[in-house]
Amino acid sequence: MKQLIFLFLFIVIFYSCGKEEPVKIETFSTEAFAFNLGDSWEVNASTRIKGFSQKEEKQKFSATIAYDIDIITPAGDTIKSLISRVEDKTDHERIIDIPLEAQFNLDSTYIEGEYKVIFNIKDAASEQTATSTATFQLMK
Repeated sequence: MKQLIFLFLFIVIFYSCGKEEPVKIETFSTEAFAFNLGDSWEVNASTRIKGFSQKEEKQKFSATIAYDIDIITPAGDTIKSLISRVEDKTDHERIIDIPLEAQFNLDSTYIEGEYKVIFNIKDAASEQTATSTATFQLMK
């Protein structure tokens, strides 16, 4: 009986240790700010992601992340896909996180006030998505 219990415990421990936890994409450290250029504004926005899928081939790790940036105006209007990019990252070691950055100009038709930048992120391999937001001010 003791051998049967020992065998059962061994099987449970073996299977529970052998399974990899599924990845869950997460964002962190999202920031946005604007510089007044006189007749327009330059906006810088960034976020970092972790928990994405990685492929390992020939002792290199790679990941592909697609992202769009939307902004919400002070009036509540959403401007979709102001920026659309794909970030391909390759490294000799497992990739811990990936910075996503964008820089864009808003012309004089944009009014002063508080805006929100939204990162819409998709892990190409796992097709998981994440969203991250930050606010910024347009001021003269």
